Amino acid sequence: MLVVTRLRAPSSAASAEAELRAGLVRALAILAAKPGYVGGEVGRNVDDPALWVLATRWENVGSYRRALGSYEGKMHVQPLMVHAVDEPSAYELVEEGTDLNEARPRSIG
Repeated sequence: MLVVTRLRAPSSAASAEAELRAGLVRALAILAAKPGYVGGEVGRNVDDPALWVLATRWENVGSYRRALGSYEGKMHVQPLMVHAVDEPSAYELVEEGTDLNEARPRSIG
């Protein structure tokens, strides 16, 4: 599973961007310590320096949700999401021989 979260710095002030950068680096370290974490990066857009990305890879969606819902996730990762671009962020990996998720109603029982 791939999670791509784009975030916009609250202002173009160097201090605001430095604070967001530090928060994202800390968030990545917190997430990296959680079960199911596979890898991740923090990046900044080359054409729009106020646009940042936190990209992580997980064994499955449950691992990501548990990491985000952990105490550390609630205290240090979730508060950064106020700067997130409002768009879907979770992606399934396309691999040879696997079926992709289908958008359809599901039975719960």
